[in-house]
Parts: sequence; structure tokens; C-alpha cells
Amino acid sequence: MVPTVMPKAFRQQPVTIPPVERMIHVIRGQKVMLDADLARLYEVPTKRLNEAVRRHASRFPDDFMFRLTKEEATLLRSQFATASKRNIQYQPFAFTESGIAMLSSVLNSERAVQMNIAIMRAFIRMRELVAHHKDLADRVEKLERNRERADSIIEVIIDDIDRITRDVDRIKNPPVGTKKKIGYIWGND
Repeated sequence: MVPTVMPKAFRQQPVTIPPVERMIHVIRGQKVMLDADLARLYEVPTKRLNEAVRRHASRFPDDFMFRLTKEEATLLRSQFATASKRNIQYQPFAFTESGIAMLSSVLNSERAVQMNIAIMRAFIRMRELVAHHKDLADRVEKLERNRERADSIIEVIIDDIDRITRDVDRIKNPPVGTKKKIGYIWGND
């Protein structure tokens, strides 16, 4: 077998890998990672990762992986400073947690196994953070409801004060020509 030559950009280099959590996006209500980010972590070209996925398409149903729409890809491009740095020049694939786990069976390198473990731990940490802070989120929501209730009570009180002020002004300063005549008028018997 002829050894494959890796492009210079993909050879083993001492690079610091950014935290995996930064590469997890919420798209269509699901936590996903993009094919380019996964390829970078696995140290393979994005093209090769996508080829491996296409060869094993039956392992990647829609709930494991989906292609972003043009609008979603454009939105992602606008979130990053430059698309070329992120290699988002096409409609990327987004892999859910299940799809990423399935990638370990498609990409059989030691690096892929190590990165899959790191990625799965990142998803677990995110779930734990959400569960841990659910109590805090519930408290904030309760405070928000109480604030909204207090705001509506204050609005009612202000409306009542305005109405009373208008009534007092009307009593103190009746409109001209509307004074009630007091006394007996002669000649109208």
C-alpha cells in the first residue's frame, strides 16, 4: 500500500486545540458541531471527513447529521470574522452528539478516538452545567414573574392616581360657564 502524503497544514504539529465547547453550536434547537471543526480536531481534511461520511451514509440519519441551509450557513459566516479562517465556503454538515459518536466508527484513527472522547466529555459537561444551573434559572424566572406582577400593580396605581388628580382638578377648577346657579330666580313661577 502506498503511504498517503498529508498536506503540510494537516501534518502532526504542536498546536493548541481550542476548547471543544466553543465549537458546539445550537442550530435548529440542537447542539451540533460543524464538519470543518470536526475535521480540524481529527486532523483530516474536511473533504476526506465528508467522503467517509458519504461512503457510510446509512449510518448518518437526519437526527445524526444534516446539511445547513444557505440561510444558516450565511448566518454562521456572519458570526465569524472571516469565512476563510473557518473554511465555511459551502453549506456545511452539522453533526449532532449521536452523529459525532458514529464518526468514531467511520474514522478509525487513534486521533479520532481520542477526540471523540474529548467531544463526548464536552457534551456531558454542557448537560451538567445546564442541569446544575436549572435551579438558578428557575429562581431568575420566578423573580422576573414577580417583577412583572409588581410592574402591573404599579401601573394600576399610577392610573388611579392620575384619575383622582383629574377629578380633584375638575372639582377645584370647573370649566367656565358650568357653575350651578344658587338661589331662587324671581319671575319663573
